Amino acid sequence: MTTALSAATAPATRTRRGPSGLVWTVLRLHRTALVFGGLALAVASGCLVWMYAIGDEARRGMGGCAEPVAVEGLPSCASIDAATTDTYTFFIGLLATSLSFVIFPVAAWSGGALIARELENGTAQLAWTQSVTPARWLAAKLAVPAVLLTTGTGGVALLNLWARQHDGPDLGGDWYYSDVFIVTGPTVVAYPLAGLALGALAGLLWRRALPAAGVGFAATLLLYNVLERYRADLWPTVTRVEPGGFELPRSAWQRGWNDGLTRATYHPRSHFWPLQYVETGILLAVAAVATFAAFRLLRRRMP
Repeated sequence: MTTALSAATAPATRTRRGPSGLVWTVLRLHRTALVFGGLALAVASGCLVWMYAIGDEARRGMGGCAEPVAVEGLPSCASIDAATTDTYTFFIGLLATSLSFVIFPVAAWSGGALIARELENGTAQLAWTQSVTPARWLAAKLAVPAVLLTTGTGGVALLNLWARQHDGPDLGGDWYYSDVFIVTGPTVVAYPLAGLALGALAGLLWRRALPAAGVGFAATLLLYNVLERYRADLWPTVTRVEPGGFELPRSAWQRGWNDGLTRATYHPRSHFWPLQYVETGILLAVAAVATFAAFRLLRRRMP
Protein backbone atom coordinates (compact mmCIF):
# COMPACT_ATOMS: atom_id res chain seq x y z
CA MET A 1 0.00 0.00 0.00
CA THR A 2 2.84 2.33 0.90
CA THR A 3 4.62 1.53 -2.33
CA ALA A 4 1.52 2.21 -4.36
CA LEU A 5 0.92 5.49 -2.55
CA SER A 6 4.50 6.59 -3.08
CA ALA A 7 4.28 5.82 -6.77
CA ALA A 8 1.01 7.67 -7.09
CA THR A 9 2.19 10.78 -5.24
CA ALA A 10 5.65 10.93 -6.80
CA PRO A 11 5.98 13.98 -9.07
CA ALA A 12 6.00 13.20 -12.75
CA THR A 13 9.29 13.72 -14.51
CA ARG A 14 9.01 16.59 -16.94
CA THR A 15 10.61 16.16 -20.31
CA ARG A 16 12.05 19.36 -21.69
CA ARG A 17 11.06 19.97 -25.26
CA GLY A 18 12.29 22.39 -27.87
CA PRO A 19 15.78 23.44 -28.89
CA SER A 20 18.59 22.85 -26.47
CA GLY A 21 22.36 22.98 -26.23
CA LEU A 22 24.46 25.06 -28.57
CA VAL A 23 21.67 25.66 -31.09
CA TRP A 24 19.42 27.14 -28.43
CA THR A 25 22.30 29.24 -27.07
CA VAL A 26 23.05 30.74 -30.48
CA LEU A 27 19.38 31.52 -31.10
CA ARG A 28 18.95 33.06 -27.65
CA LEU A 29 22.10 35.19 -27.74
CA HIS A 30 21.27 36.57 -31.17
CA ARG A 31 17.51 36.83 -30.86
CA THR A 32 17.58 40.53 -31.74
CA ALA A 33 19.18 39.81 -35.11
CA LEU A 34 16.75 36.93 -35.55
CA VAL A 35 13.76 39.18 -34.89
CA PHE A 36 14.95 41.91 -37.26
CA GLY A 37 15.79 39.32 -39.91
CA GLY A 38 12.36 37.75 -39.55
CA LEU A 39 10.67 41.13 -39.85
CA ALA A 40 12.68 41.97 -42.95
CA LEU A 41 11.77 38.59 -44.43
CA ALA A 42 8.08 39.16 -43.70
CA VAL A 43 8.11 42.66 -45.22
CA ALA A 44 9.93 41.44 -48.34
CA SER A 45 7.53 38.50 -48.73
CA GLY A 46 4.48 40.73 -48.36
CA CYS A 47 5.87 43.21 -50.86
CA LEU A 48 6.54 40.46 -53.41
CA VAL A 49 3.02 39.10 -53.05
CA TRP A 50 1.79 42.62 -53.73
CA MET A 51 4.04 42.86 -56.80
CA TYR A 52 2.57 39.63 -58.11
CA ALA A 53 -0.95 40.98 -57.59
CA ILE A 54 -0.31 44.17 -59.59
CA GLY A 55 2.03 42.54 -62.11
CA ASP A 56 -0.52 42.09 -64.91
CA GLU A 57 -1.64 45.69 -64.70
CA ALA A 58 1.98 46.87 -64.67
CA ARG A 59 2.70 44.84 -67.82
CA ARG A 60 -0.27 46.36 -69.60
CA GLY A 61 1.20 49.76 -68.87
CA MET A 62 4.39 48.83 -70.74
CA GLY A 63 2.56 47.85 -73.93
CA GLY A 64 0.73 49.86 -76.54
CA CYS A 65 -2.76 51.26 -76.10
CA ALA A 66 -5.52 52.73 -78.25
CA GLU A 67 -7.26 56.08 -77.93
CA PRO A 68 -10.10 56.68 -77.32
CA VAL A 69 -11.27 53.05 -77.34
CA ALA A 70 -9.55 49.68 -77.58
CA VAL A 71 -8.85 48.58 -81.16
CA GLU A 72 -6.87 45.80 -82.80
CA GLY A 73 -6.42 43.96 -79.56
CA LEU A 74 -4.86 46.95 -77.77
CA PRO A 75 -6.37 48.09 -74.46
CA SER A 76 -7.86 51.53 -74.05
CA CYS A 77 -5.32 54.06 -72.85
CA ALA A 78 -7.82 55.22 -70.23
CA SER A 79 -7.77 51.74 -68.66
CA ILE A 80 -4.01 51.81 -68.09
CA ASP A 81 -2.69 53.15 -64.81
CA ALA A 82 0.87 54.37 -65.32
CA ALA A 83 1.31 54.79 -61.57
CA THR A 84 0.94 51.03 -61.12
CA THR A 85 3.74 50.40 -63.59
CA ASP A 86 5.98 52.91 -61.82
CA THR A 87 5.17 51.38 -58.44
CA TYR A 88 5.95 47.88 -59.67
CA THR A 89 9.24 48.91 -61.28
CA PHE A 90 10.36 50.83 -58.19
CA PHE A 91 9.62 48.12 -55.63
CA ILE A 92 10.81 45.17 -57.68
CA GLY A 93 14.09 47.05 -58.24
CA LEU A 94 14.36 48.02 -54.58
CA LEU A 95 13.89 44.42 -53.47
CA ALA A 96 16.48 43.21 -55.97
CA THR A 97 19.03 45.74 -54.68
CA SER A 98 18.27 44.88 -51.05
CA LEU A 99 18.67 41.14 -51.64
CA SER A 100 21.91 41.55 -53.56
CA PHE A 101 23.38 43.64 -50.71
CA VAL A 102 22.49 41.19 -47.91
CA ILE A 103 26.10 40.02 -47.92
CA PHE A 104 27.31 43.26 -46.29
CA PRO A 105 25.24 43.33 -43.08
CA VAL A 106 25.69 39.57 -42.74
CA ALA A 107 29.47 39.89 -42.84
CA ALA A 108 29.55 42.81 -40.41
CA TRP A 109 27.23 41.01 -37.98
CA SER A 110 29.14 37.75 -38.29
CA GLY A 111 32.49 39.36 -37.58
CA GLY A 112 31.32 41.72 -34.85
CA ALA A 113 28.38 40.26 -32.95
CA LEU A 114 28.54 36.55 -33.77
CA ILE A 115 32.24 35.88 -33.14
CA ALA A 116 34.42 38.79 -31.99
CA ARG A 117 32.09 40.13 -29.31
CA GLU A 118 32.00 36.78 -27.51
CA LEU A 119 35.76 36.50 -27.70
CA GLU A 120 36.14 40.07 -26.47
CA ASN A 121 33.84 39.78 -23.44
CA GLY A 122 34.93 36.25 -22.49
CA THR A 123 31.64 34.46 -23.22
CA ALA A 124 33.31 32.06 -25.62
CA GLN A 125 36.11 31.20 -23.20
CA LEU A 126 33.58 30.52 -20.47
CA ALA A 127 31.74 28.08 -22.74
CA TRP A 128 35.01 26.31 -23.56
CA THR A 129 35.74 25.68 -19.88
CA GLN A 130 32.50 23.73 -19.61
CA SER A 131 31.38 20.90 -21.86
CA VAL A 132 31.72 22.72 -25.19
CA THR A 133 34.88 22.40 -27.24
CA PRO A 134 36.05 25.39 -29.30
CA ALA A 135 35.43 23.48 -32.54
CA ARG A 136 31.87 22.62 -31.55
CA TRP A 137 31.29 26.21 -30.48
CA LEU A 138 32.42 27.58 -33.84
CA ALA A 139 30.52 24.90 -35.77
CA ALA A 140 27.28 25.86 -34.05
CA LYS A 141 27.99 29.56 -34.52
CA LEU A 142 28.30 29.04 -38.27
CA ALA A 143 25.77 26.26 -38.89
CA VAL A 144 22.73 27.91 -37.29
CA PRO A 145 22.92 31.23 -39.21
CA ALA A 146 23.94 29.38 -42.38
CA VAL A 147 20.72 27.35 -42.28
CA LEU A 148 18.62 30.42 -41.52
CA LEU A 149 20.28 32.47 -44.26
CA THR A 150 19.87 29.70 -46.83
CA THR A 151 16.20 29.15 -46.11
CA GLY A 152 15.43 32.86 -45.76
CA THR A 153 17.19 34.19 -48.84
CA GLY A 154 16.26 31.12 -50.85
CA GLY A 155 12.60 31.52 -49.98
CA VAL A 156 12.54 35.23 -50.83
CA ALA A 157 14.41 34.53 -54.09
CA LEU A 158 11.76 32.02 -55.14
CA LEU A 159 9.04 34.54 -54.28
CA ASN A 160 10.93 37.10 -56.33
CA LEU A 161 10.93 34.83 -59.40
CA TRP A 162 7.23 34.10 -58.87
CA ALA A 163 6.41 37.80 -58.60
CA ARG A 164 8.45 38.72 -61.68
CA GLN A 165 6.74 36.15 -63.94
CA HIS A 166 9.48 36.49 -66.58
CA ASP A 167 9.08 40.25 -66.83
CA GLY A 168 10.52 42.15 -69.74
CA PRO A 169 13.67 44.22 -69.19
CA ASP A 170 11.72 47.47 -69.04
CA LEU A 171 9.94 46.28 -65.91
CA GLY A 172 12.40 44.06 -64.10
CA GLY A 173 15.73 45.07 -65.64
CA ASP A 174 17.98 43.23 -68.09
CA TRP A 175 19.25 39.85 -66.94
CA TYR A 176 22.88 41.01 -66.87
CA TYR A 177 22.26 43.97 -64.55
CA SER A 178 24.17 43.17 -61.38
CA ASP A 179 21.19 43.27 -58.98
CA VAL A 180 18.93 41.31 -61.32
CA PHE A 181 21.64 38.74 -62.03
CA ILE A 182 22.28 38.06 -58.35
CA VAL A 183 18.66 37.73 -57.21
CA THR A 184 17.44 35.52 -60.04
CA GLY A 185 19.83 32.61 -59.50
CA PRO A 186 21.67 30.59 -56.83
CA THR A 187 24.15 33.42 -56.27
CA VAL A 188 21.51 35.07 -54.06
CA VAL A 189 22.13 32.32 -51.49
CA ALA A 190 25.87 31.96 -52.04
CA TYR A 191 26.68 35.63 -51.39
CA PRO A 192 25.38 35.70 -47.77
CA LEU A 193 27.13 32.39 -47.01
CA ALA A 194 30.42 33.83 -48.22
CA GLY A 195 29.81 36.92 -46.11
CA LEU A 196 29.08 34.78 -43.05
CA ALA A 197 32.34 32.85 -43.42
CA LEU A 198 34.48 35.92 -44.15
CA GLY A 199 32.98 37.75 -41.20
CA ALA A 200 33.65 34.82 -38.88
CA LEU A 201 37.27 34.66 -40.01
CA ALA A 202 37.64 38.40 -39.40
CA GLY A 203 36.16 37.97 -35.93
CA LEU A 204 38.69 35.28 -35.03
CA LEU A 205 41.57 37.32 -36.41
CA TRP A 206 40.76 40.63 -34.68
CA ARG A 207 38.83 39.34 -31.65
CA ARG A 208 37.27 42.77 -31.10
CA ALA A 209 33.75 43.53 -32.27
CA LEU A 210 34.12 46.88 -34.04
CA PRO A 211 37.34 46.19 -36.01
CA ALA A 212 36.12 42.71 -36.93
CA ALA A 213 32.81 44.07 -38.23
CA GLY A 214 34.66 46.63 -40.33
CA VAL A 215 37.12 44.10 -41.75
CA GLY A 216 34.33 41.64 -42.53
CA PHE A 217 32.42 44.37 -44.36
CA ALA A 218 35.54 45.45 -46.27
CA ALA A 219 36.39 41.89 -47.30
CA THR A 220 32.92 41.24 -48.68
CA LEU A 221 32.90 44.62 -50.42
CA LEU A 222 36.12 43.66 -52.17
CA LEU A 223 34.72 40.25 -53.12
CA TYR A 224 31.49 41.80 -54.42
CA ASN A 225 33.30 44.39 -56.55
CA VAL A 226 35.79 41.89 -57.99
CA LEU A 227 33.04 39.49 -59.06
CA GLU A 228 30.96 42.32 -60.49
CA ARG A 229 33.96 43.65 -62.38
CA TYR A 230 35.01 40.29 -63.86
CA ARG A 231 31.61 38.58 -64.12
CA ALA A 232 31.60 38.79 -67.90
CA ASP A 233 34.94 36.92 -68.01
CA LEU A 234 33.67 33.90 -66.09
CA TRP A 235 32.39 32.30 -69.29
CA PRO A 236 33.62 32.60 -72.90
CA THR A 237 31.81 35.19 -74.99
CA VAL A 238 30.33 34.67 -78.44
CA THR A 239 31.86 36.53 -81.40
CA ARG A 240 29.69 37.44 -84.36
CA VAL A 241 31.08 38.82 -87.63
CA GLU A 242 28.95 40.02 -90.55
CA PRO A 243 30.47 42.33 -93.21
CA GLY A 244 27.12 43.98 -93.93
CA GLY A 245 26.52 44.94 -90.31
CA PHE A 246 23.87 43.64 -87.92
CA GLU A 247 21.95 44.49 -84.78
CA LEU A 248 22.16 42.44 -81.60
CA PRO A 249 18.99 41.73 -79.62
CA ARG A 250 18.48 43.64 -76.41
CA SER A 251 18.91 40.42 -74.42
CA ALA A 252 22.55 40.21 -75.55
CA TRP A 253 25.13 41.43 -73.06
CA GLN A 254 27.47 43.32 -75.38
CA ARG A 255 31.13 43.23 -74.41
CA GLY A 256 32.87 44.64 -77.47
CA TRP A 257 32.08 45.88 -80.99
CA ASN A 258 33.47 48.04 -83.77
CA ASP A 259 31.98 51.30 -85.04
CA GLY A 260 30.04 49.76 -87.93
CA LEU A 261 28.87 46.83 -85.78
CA THR A 262 30.24 44.29 -88.24
CA ARG A 263 31.99 42.44 -85.40
CA ALA A 264 30.70 42.06 -81.84
CA THR A 265 31.49 39.96 -78.78
CA TYR A 266 28.66 39.35 -76.35
CA HIS A 267 26.94 36.99 -73.94
CA PRO A 268 23.60 35.71 -75.22
CA ARG A 269 20.73 35.16 -72.80
CA SER A 270 21.58 31.44 -72.76
CA HIS A 271 24.83 32.24 -70.88
CA PHE A 272 22.88 33.24 -67.79
CA TRP A 273 23.08 29.81 -66.15
CA PRO A 274 26.75 29.06 -66.93
CA LEU A 275 27.69 32.43 -65.48
CA GLN A 276 25.49 31.77 -62.45
CA TYR A 277 27.03 28.36 -61.78
CA VAL A 278 30.61 29.62 -62.09
CA GLU A 279 30.01 32.61 -59.82
CA THR A 280 28.14 30.48 -57.28
CA GLY A 281 31.02 28.00 -57.29
CA ILE A 282 33.51 30.78 -56.62
CA LEU A 283 31.43 32.13 -53.74
CA LEU A 284 31.00 28.70 -52.16
CA ALA A 285 34.74 28.06 -52.56
CA VAL A 286 35.46 31.36 -50.78
CA ALA A 287 33.05 30.37 -48.02
CA ALA A 288 34.67 26.94 -47.69
CA VAL A 289 38.23 28.32 -47.60
CA ALA A 290 37.29 31.02 -45.08
CA THR A 291 35.53 28.45 -42.88
CA PHE A 292 38.50 26.08 -43.03
CA ALA A 293 40.88 28.94 -42.19
CA ALA A 294 38.66 29.95 -39.25
CA PHE A 295 38.79 26.45 -37.74
CA ARG A 296 42.55 26.23 -38.25
CA LEU A 297 43.08 29.62 -36.67
CA LEU A 298 40.88 28.72 -33.71
CA ARG A 299 42.82 25.48 -33.19
CA ARG A 300 46.17 27.28 -33.36
CA ARG A 301 45.21 29.87 -30.80
CA MET A 302 43.88 27.39 -28.28
CA PRO A 303 46.28 26.33 -25.54
